[in-house]
Amino acid sequence: MTGRSDDYRFMEIRDAIASINQKVNIVGVIIEFSFPRRTKGTDCFCAVKIVDQSHHKPGITANIFAESLEKLPRVASAGDIIELSHVTMKTHKGEIYAVFNKKFSSFALYEGKDGSGFLPYDASPKFRPRDLDEKFIQSLRDWLVDFELDEGSTNFSFVRDLKESEHVNLICKIVYMCESNNETLAFAWDGTDSQPISIDTRLANEIDYAHQSGPLVLPRDILCILPPVGSILRLIFDKGIEKQSFSMLNTGKWMKFMNVLCEMQVGTFQIVVTTFSKLRFTSNGDIAVQFRQRSYEERLASVLGRIPFWCFPSPSHVTEVDHNNEPFATLMDVLTYPKATAKFKCVVRVIAMYPLQAKDFRSPEGIYRVRLCLEDPTARIHALLYAEDGQFFGGYPSSDALTRKRNKLLGVPASEKNEASTRDPPWVQCCLKSYYLNKQDVLGSRQYRIFGTRLVVED
Repeated sequence: MTGRSDDYRFMEIRDAIASINQKVNIVGVIIEFSFPRRTKGTDCFCAVKIVDQSHHKPGITANIFAESLEKLPRVASAGDIIELSHVTMKTHKGEIYAVFNKKFSSFALYEGKDGSGFLPYDASPKFRPRDLDEKFIQSLRDWLVDFELDEGSTNFSFVRDLKESEHVNLICKIVYMCESNNETLAFAWDGTDSQPISIDTRLANEIDYAHQSGPLVLPRDILCILPPVGSILRLIFDKGIEKQSFSMLNTGKWMKFMNVLCEMQVGTFQIVVTTFSKLRFTSNGDIAVQFRQRSYEERLASVLGRIPFWCFPSPSHVTEVDHNNEPFATLMDVLTYPKATAKFKCVVRVIAMYPLQAKDFRSPEGIYRVRLCLEDPTARIHALLYAEDGQFFGGYPSSDALTRKRNKLLGVPASEKNEASTRDPPWVQCCLKSYYLNKQDVLGSRQYRIFGTRLVVED
């Protein structure tokens, strides 16, 4: 493969890996890339892993250095094509890789298999077009049509598998992105339910917790375009990641994130994309992606598909409801229902109550007035127990009996004397009804009440 001189001779990757300590020119498909970051010195750095027809498992990594972030390759998507010229092949601890030298190496980026043109969308100042560029690019695009990345033993987690403070590889769909207060917000989903969180706190300190709505606080019109089943997690971007990198994320596209961190915020999981995280090539025909999409569609079609995964085979018998024959709804269904007044049957956890003390559940006139924070894998809402809804507690039991009922509902262990514990509220059925406070803004003023539901706890 030659161009205008020997300097422009391209090598296939299998030949390049045999050219240790030599300068080579290679062109390949990007299957994985890191987010650009500043090094501890004065340089900026990113890495791309590439493959071609000669060497597509596991590929080779090119470490790219530049004087500034602007001079690093701005990769639009895994699956794009990169030309690398005058890079040096090196080996370290048995791994062979290419090193891009900012003084004499060059690069050019082209669209992947869906591209039609042959002009690079990004290139370094030292890049010079070659006579055979088009031939190489088109050859790789043709090969990509049937290419499937061999993941080997790499393990990808589901959202339902996530645990706090673990680094994981995740396949998920970007369901929404926006800018808010000069900050990029992104939300990811894979159709599964994140694990319910045990709550480590004293009940007496939970007033603030009861007011929290979780990280998924978005306008209703946005919620209406999100999936009604499965947990939607916020993506948090490490401060070291430059804003220009967010263009790599595309709403509606499945993506593979490598080495992301699972953290906890307001009692829910969030995914932290760090400067050491990477994005990996994902095709529309990827088996893992198709499996997740198909599982979600089967769940939507199932009668029990809207029950949280974590309460199977059935929710707790702590409550009973009047409307047993009604279909189940998720809290996302409730929030996005098109009418202001409606009735629903849900399976939820009660994660907080206000007021906290059972003696304050009723007004001096004996009227129940309690606000519950309800949670399922899709959302959190606040619902009132008011007046006749107080039949939820079985009438007017003593304060001690109400306290026992409250503790059962909140998952407070019976052995706890000082109310300091790890709580794990049970999954319970409840009936909800929505109503509005303002006729001029019926959806915006919508509220929720619990009805037709009773605690089944011995006094």
